[in-house]
Amino acid sequence: MKIRVFLLGIAFALVSNFAWAGCSFTNVVEVRSLTNSFDAWKSVTEAMSECGNVTATLDSEFKDKQPDAFAANPSLYEIGGVSGSTITPLLNAGTIRPLDDLVAKYGQNLNPNQLIKIDGKIMGIAMSVNNQHLMYRKDILDNLGIAEPKTYDDVLAAAEKIKAANVVDYPFGGAYKSGWNLAEEFVNMYLGNGGEFFGEGNAPTLNNAAGVKSLETMKKLTAYMDPEYLTSDSTYAQKQMQQEKIAMAYLWATRAGAMDNAEESKVVGKIVMASAPMGDVRPASTLWWDGIVIAKNISDVKAEAAFRVAMEGMDTEMVTANNEDAVWLITGYKPGASAAGAAATAENGAAPYPSGSRMGVMHSALGNGIADFLTGAKDAASTLADIEAAYTSAATEKGLM
Repeated sequence: MKIRVFLLGIAFALVSNFAWAGCSFTNVVEVRSLTNSFDAWKSVTEAMSECGNVTATLDSEFKDKQPDAFAANPSLYEIGGVSGSTITPLLNAGTIRPLDDLVAKYGQNLNPNQLIKIDGKIMGIAMSVNNQHLMYRKDILDNLGIAEPKTYDDVLAAAEKIKAANVVDYPFGGAYKSGWNLAEEFVNMYLGNGGEFFGEGNAPTLNNAAGVKSLETMKKLTAYMDPEYLTSDSTYAQKQMQQEKIAMAYLWATRAGAMDNAEESKVVGKIVMASAPMGDVRPASTLWWDGIVIAKNISDVKAEAAFRVAMEGMDTEMVTANNEDAVWLITGYKPGASAAGAAATAENGAAPYPSGSRMGVMHSALGNGIADFLTGAKDAASTLADIEAAYTSAATEKGLM
């Protein structure tokens, strides 16, 4: 299965001369959505709700709930919020529908780089690009004479100075929650160090110098984090930064706008968005997209209503009102300060996330195995060997090896 995502060479579109006031139609069909819970999805689903009869569920555990919810017949949701990785289980299960006919009928305002094509069919609509990058308190680093960290050695050196100064609870924060989040941290670090996940016949290739270094760097960082880091997801780390608990964070670009939200943040105007720190080869980050899919196990009438509602949620009017919530692919977006870290990470050569069935199996094996090294239960080589064994077993069972 080959995924063609038109995200390279993005040229941010100019503001449209026309935008609907509210919703352009009155929706009379029940439409339900299940998406992630970060600010961009709040803005999109609020705009969708202006059409009427829309129930939006925003849940940070969406990716664990979507497969079963979309496999139900009828599906429990009409719209799913997905990314370059979380779309894979839905594709493999065949629970989302091609959108070519709906795009032809209602997608006249979409840009070409929003069309997620799989085997020649449009299976998703991207709304934004995303990556993880470094955010830091400029006031704290300036006061301590610390230059902007460019590598993870720089981050660790900065963290040591911040710890000695005792100006925040913890120098560093990130999404190290056991499972998907922790696996993603390793994926970023490993690719940044030039690692390759697979060899001939989809065999795993982790137990090497790049894999060991990646684990060791992650463990060094945990010495400067909240001791409960294995329960810290993106929302937790975001709130730590907003509430002045940490001085540096490694977070998704979609969290950047929240730092200047005066209603919930104490650090408005204090945070710099910087490139992801460099590994041995490239930035230790991966390029992603976020967007929507439409369930297969629903009527054509519901699918059409859901797509129309989604287009209203992803229009120029929504972007104009919520410009800083994401690095939008939608006409009307004007890149601002909150997008600087995402742009720098991409410009410095971050690799796309290696989506696909085999990577889904690998991601799960990583999420289940890395914590043993961080807690000292296993050494690096044993941890990587066990992860490879878990992947091999699962991949063989699924016919991937």
